[in-house]
Amino acid sequence: MVLRSDILCEARRWIGTPYRHQGSCRGAGCDCLGLVRGVWRAIHGTEPEAPPPYSRDWAEADARETLLAAARRHMEERPLAEARPGDVLLFRWRDGAPVKHAGFLSSDLAGAEPAMIHAYEGLSVSESPLVPAWRRRIAAVFAFPGAR
Repeated sequence: MVLRSDILCEARRWIGTPYRHQGSCRGAGCDCLGLVRGVWRAIHGTEPEAPPPYSRDWAEADARETLLAAARRHMEERPLAEARPGDVLLFRWRDGAPVKHAGFLSSDLAGAEPAMIHAYEGLSVSESPLVPAWRRRIAAVFAFPGAR
């Protein structure tokens, strides 16, 4: 069994980690995928698969749902209305574009001030408000296997 509180505790340990494309090392650098991978390793011990090298424009270059497909292989998809703190949120930058960003829901989505933990290019890992501009870009919600 995986506790959502453990997922969030680990994700918060990454706050302040600088943004580094393809990185996945707490304190040294990560991108949004690297954050999810790093938290997964802390919770599950090993990663389910190693991602191939990817460019900054990987989603625009091939237009495939690579990130969404990987999430579906390894996590439990859930409806947005059932999203809970500790779930992984996947985002599209615009309608019709492939999923390209990920973060952890860190507070109740239905609450007064929903928030997420994510690595955003040009910044570090941070916990930030899940403002309407982010909320409307949510493409999918996933729970780590066994998350309770």
